Amino acid sequence: MRIKRGLTRQRRHRRILKQASGFRGARGKLIRPARLALERSLKFAYRDRRQRKRQFRRLWVVRINAAAREYGLSYSRLMNGLKRAGVEVDRKILADLAVTHPKAFSELAELAKSQAA
Repeated sequence: MRIKRGLTRQRRHRRILKQASGFRGARGKLIRPARLALERSLKFAYRDRRQRKRQFRRLWVVRINAAAREYGLSYSRLMNGLKRAGVEVDRKILADLAVTHPKAFSELAELAKSQAA
């Protein structure tokens, strides 16, 4: 006697199609393309949750470097000067200061410059 998996398969299919809703064409309507697309999207989501952290850090470094060069410092000299001065501000906050509060950033830059000399 074979097992037909009536209700079990229905539930599994319903769960997959619900997760794939919003996908275009057959990927959101038919079970096999939906399952493949869903597996792939979940794989990308897992990978990109880690990549997002790297990408934001790169963005912050670029912004800090650009702002530091306006005060005659490189990124590495700025960070070294701040570390020597005992300023514990992370890159996210520094980048935000560079964009939204240039005056505060300039004070930090001058502090770092005096420590580097």
